[in-house]
Amino acid sequence: MNKTIRRASVFCLLMVLALLVRATWVQGYQAKALADDEHNRRNTIAQYAQPLGDIIVAGSPVTGSKGTSGGDLRYKRTYTQGELYAPVTGYSSQAYGANQLEGIYGDVLDGTDDRLKNPKDLLTGGQADPGNVLTTIDPDVQKAAYGALGDAKGAAVAIDPGTGRILGMVSTPSYDPSKISGTTDQDAWQALLDDPDKPLVNRAMRQPLPPGSTFKLVVAAAALENGLYGSVDERTDSPDPYTLPGTSTVLPNENASAPCENATLRTALRYSCNNVFAKAAADLGQDEVKKMADAFGFDTEKLDVPVRAAESVYPTGMDKAQTALTGIGQFEVTATPLQMAMVTAALANGGELAAPHMVSQVTDGDGTVLEETADGDTERVVRESTAEQLRSAMVTVVEEGTGTNARIPGAEVGGKTGTAQHGVDNSNTPYAWFTSYAKDRDSGKEVAVAVIVEDSGAARSEISGNGLAAPIAQKTMRAALER
Repeated sequence: MNKTIRRASVFCLLMVLALLVRATWVQGYQAKALADDEHNRRNTIAQYAQPLGDIIVAGSPVTGSKGTSGGDLRYKRTYTQGELYAPVTGYSSQAYGANQLEGIYGDVLDGTDDRLKNPKDLLTGGQADPGNVLTTIDPDVQKAAYGALGDAKGAAVAIDPGTGRILGMVSTPSYDPSKISGTTDQDAWQALLDDPDKPLVNRAMRQPLPPGSTFKLVVAAAALENGLYGSVDERTDSPDPYTLPGTSTVLPNENASAPCENATLRTALRYSCNNVFAKAAADLGQDEVKKMADAFGFDTEKLDVPVRAAESVYPTGMDKAQTALTGIGQFEVTATPLQMAMVTAALANGGELAAPHMVSQVTDGDGTVLEETADGDTERVVRESTAEQLRSAMVTVVEEGTGTNARIPGAEVGGKTGTAQHGVDNSNTPYAWFTSYAKDRDSGKEVAVAVIVEDSGAARSEISGNGLAAPIAQKTMRAALER
């Protein structure tokens, strides 16, 4: 064999060996990574190769599947009352992926989760029957909140204080996930992206905004827990008008004729006196207020219910004037309706916060439980005596103060209104808040609800927590007590 042929043979042999090594590397070491790659079309084909499992509300599925015509994706997702339950289910789209419960439990719902497979499936790599996701949502509570919000831009969350079960989660305007579940729904998807009201955003848990005067409950709790004041009926040291520390800026009260000078915490909550809570926050200092806020769930980066909630924030690095402004839920304080519902849920539950959750079980197709979320996993936030005093003061707000539109005959109802500034110098439409709890005096059923109305179309002079948000909370709480 001449020298040239020998060299060519060696080169070809090395190329074959390199190809074998590369093939072994790809098929062996990199196989799982390639199989799991989001761009692997086979994963999408497998996901929609059979009807999907269901997300279930009160024993009935609110999702479904239907066959497709043409293409390699045999089934696509359908939704029952899609706009009503979209903040709970999220969407599962052949073109745009999945989010919320659809995304978190996608492998269970499409049958690819290994826990669903029997020994034969594990050996052959066959696809198992899909599983189901059982939620804690109460359909009557969900419908009441959704109907009460109507055409307003806003959100509502209802929680069972004793168990942490999320009974309702509504965000408006909403959208129908069925309209974006296929591969040819580009126009519908783009319309959602272009909509200035952002219907794809879950306002109930993914959009923190200034909580306004509802945050005064947190400051009141800090004042009682730290001994700044001994009870909600002790007179405070709160001049009216109150000048922000180190400045010449006078902080006004919404009701100039309200008895806010040196008012008790009960009176200050009843009339929503800014001077009392701004001074209390300044006297406590940002560290103590933050400690209280964090105990209620603020500044928690990974609050999973199991969908991850956006972080509600109590700021740091402030001067005393800025700290005072946080006492009325302004400056850089932000909160989601879920967070404010957690505040009132903890107070309603004797000072213990039950971990909020909206999935009770994950099962296989035969109903065997794969995962279960325990109810009542609690942490103490404030002393029972503090919670009792604040509930009493919140009842005063509803019975005699700024929250009268939340009254429910035969029930103990406590709440706190809030109107938060929006835009530079409050140039945009203010946010209307209401956070509350209700307990049926006969059955003992209870619920905590938080509502925000970002925009209802009402005139600026008509925007208030009691006028806009409290009626929504009232209807939601009534549905929960009657369920």
